[in-house]
Amino acid sequence: MRTLCWIRRSLAVGLLLGIGWTSSAQPREGLRKLMVQKLDSSKTVLEGIALADFNKIIKHAEKLIQLSKTAEWFVYKTPRYELHSNEFRRAAESLIAKAQAKNLDGVTLAYFDLTMSCVRCHQYVREVRDARLPVPQGGYAHGAVGTE
Repeated sequence: MRTLCWIRRSLAVGLLLGIGWTSSAQPREGLRKLMVQKLDSSKTVLEGIALADFNKIIKHAEKLIQLSKTAEWFVYKTPRYELHSNEFRRAAESLIAKAQAKNLDGVTLAYFDLTMSCVRCHQYVREVRDARLPVPQGGYAHGAVGTE
């Protein structure tokens, strides 16, 4: 019985990470590196906003768009995940357009939209991950909501 439970947990972890039985940890590592690059570019965009350096904003917003088109970016192949990815790209494109127009207020609002798209997507990924977690052996704890 414990072996079956261990197999189920291993399968769930593999599904959460988006890897199969024969995969290595490389897809997860690739995603981690990509997210670090995304964060670095986002920080550099913010630096560009603070310094009103429109060229820096454009360069790193373009890098964000490139990152969002890589294979590692596509964690889930669902319509909702695609929606979040498209919102991210649109916000980055808006950053570029506003920076080209030297519109600092517009750039700032586009940066906020970009940040919110990240937050919403990460919330979605956590929801999917949590929904895929197996129920603990023995069910829910006594007194948990919906168990009495």
